[in-house]
Amino acid sequence: MANKVVIVGAGPSGVLLAHYLLQRDQDYQVEIYERRNDPRSISLSKSRTFPLVINQRGITALSNIQGLVEILKSVSIESTGSFNHQKNGKTQLIPRSQPIYILDRTQLIIMLLETLIAKYNSDRLNIYFDNQCNVVDFETKTVIFSNVGNTDDTTNVTVNYDLLIGADGARSQVREQFLSTNEFEVEQKYVPSAYKSIFLPANSVTSLKPGYIHTWRGGDGIAAILVHRTDGSLSGTVNFPRENNVIANFSTTEEVSQFFNDQFPEIAQILPESEAEAFLNRPISSIITIRCNRYHHGDSVLLIGDAAHATSPSLGQGCNASFEDVAFFDKLLNEYSDDITKAIAQFSLRRKPDAHALVELSDNAFPLSGKLLFLEFFIRLRSAQILHQLFPKYFSPSFLQLLSETTVPYSEILNIYKNWIAKVKRANEKFLHN
Repeated sequence: MANKVVIVGAGPSGVLLAHYLLQRDQDYQVEIYERRNDPRSISLSKSRTFPLVINQRGITALSNIQGLVEILKSVSIESTGSFNHQKNGKTQLIPRSQPIYILDRTQLIIMLLETLIAKYNSDRLNIYFDNQCNVVDFETKTVIFSNVGNTDDTTNVTVNYDLLIGADGARSQVREQFLSTNEFEVEQKYVPSAYKSIFLPANSVTSLKPGYIHTWRGGDGIAAILVHRTDGSLSGTVNFPRENNVIANFSTTEEVSQFFNDQFPEIAQILPESEAEAFLNRPISSIITIRCNRYHHGDSVLLIGDAAHATSPSLGQGCNASFEDVAFFDKLLNEYSDDITKAIAQFSLRRKPDAHALVELSDNAFPLSGKLLFLEFFIRLRSAQILHQLFPKYFSPSFLQLLSETTVPYSEILNIYKNWIAKVKRANEKFLHN
């Protein structure tokens, strides 16, 4: 008898999990429900997307599904380093010994969806967009969804499951139901910064080199990141304090243009009026971090990805950690011969230390202010890279190398760099309370 798996959320981790489950020898039947509409039907400039970085952790997880890594590389920009642009016009290069792959979140989801749909027919896979998860009943193992794409059709649909996966992001409706269960604890905190997406046309005449991540730090906690896309255009985000920020008060495109001229003149030079207007009208997106004391309930419910451990995007690890979740769960299904009850319980037990460590690392790896602390960070980074390259037996890779070029558990990385993380945490707390 087939195990019916209902996945709430058609983001990267939910769709990749469907790939993993459907390729197993055990007969799984998968249904995916997503509250947003089909990403293939929306133009990228109108979607609330942002660049994602896929590093060695993500590549390792994708490599277990035939063809995914090759397709990923074909729709991504390969990056071998980052340029930190300074206000005096100088740039600071942070090289990488291994490439990472950059693409928009929406592009990644489309790639995963199209390859999934091409492999499996409706006998084993069904995907429903515009379906909001409203009620989850753990006792009867049912979920009630409502169609939010068609205002004329308000019919609710009740779906039963053998295994329910909450892959529905930081504001997970499945996780919300966990709050009604015994001894479940969740910590939700807003990241101090919020963001708006930005898109720049392919015909922009710019000195920004393709194949690199470009970052800027403006004043008052404002920052920007831009990456090239395969068509030559640029996409990224402008990050700013969530509270008391000037961006929330913009009412004209002239104010937007002036903002970029003041903060990021290199971006202002290639910012068309149409994008200034689009930037003005895009909503501000806030980010929350999530820590849970467990990721499963009973014998049939599991949280993965941001629903389990949403993190700050500062280290570019969110999607990679979510992909690791999928591969880790698949490993547990192998270990316990598809005994779902044992696999989900072990997922909570074994994955939690690394998930909690990642939140700690992402919150406190970079100082929010202080030129001397930033200088110390770059000195530590470059010296660790050089020493490891010269004496690999005696010096471990740098902090960023361990994160993006290895699959060393996050908990081990936190232990190695605990003194630096503690130092930054104290400085950041002091900055936020002043």
